[in-house]
Amino acid sequence: MNSTKKQARVAGFLYLLVGVTAPIGLMYVPGRLMVPGDATATADRLRASESLLRIGIGSELFHQVVGIFLVLALYRLFKGVSETHARLVVILGALVSVPIMFLNVLNEIAAAILVSGADFLSVFDKRQLDALAFLFLRLHNQGITVASIFWGLWLFPFGILVIRSGFIPRVLGFLLFIAGSAYLVSSFTSLVLPRYAHPVGQFAMVLEVAELPIMFWLLIWGAKAQPSGAPASSAAGG
Repeated sequence: MNSTKKQARVAGFLYLLVGVTAPIGLMYVPGRLMVPGDATATADRLRASESLLRIGIGSELFHQVVGIFLVLALYRLFKGVSETHARLVVILGALVSVPIMFLNVLNEIAAAILVSGADFLSVFDKRQLDALAFLFLRLHNQGITVASIFWGLWLFPFGILVIRSGFIPRVLGFLLFIAGSAYLVSSFTSLVLPRYAHPVGQFAMVLEVAELPIMFWLLIWGAKAQPSGAPASSAAGG
């Protein structure tokens, strides 16, 4: 197995690991715990399912750590194509979004503490604690939306690298542009035009699936060896 193919498959494995674990903390757990518009019901679910919330927290921390190694693997794979764009993949794909997500987990931890029944919280009544726990879960969801801006942005330099590479089908790069645009439109709508967030988000979720093919291509087929001299000429153009 040549070096390029091996690097591609390592990146594909890490990408798949992120893809499998991320939905647990980002979608499944919030969906099971949050009752829209009902702080009391949400807090009651938190009290009854604290272990589920902890699983969600663990999932978020885990897939963000794996994401760091993913973008580093992609940097090694594509730096010969264009080091400038490979660096952008690292910056947008990890250096900005990962700290946002790590800090965002504190909102879930705060919600867990608020429903824990700790003695120092006795100065608040139950309704206040329920409202505060609900608020922190809402803030967590908004934090995901903010991070999604960068989950969209990093796909553009990634897509450019795929198109220029010569060892991965160009169409996968254009699919990354579609997925990146979907993340950005969904995030913008949720933050700026919230009344349209649900229908736009549902449509964007379909387009975000365009990110999946590159994941499976890297894992299963890897990449073909680059022609001699290709990296240097590509890097000169990047």
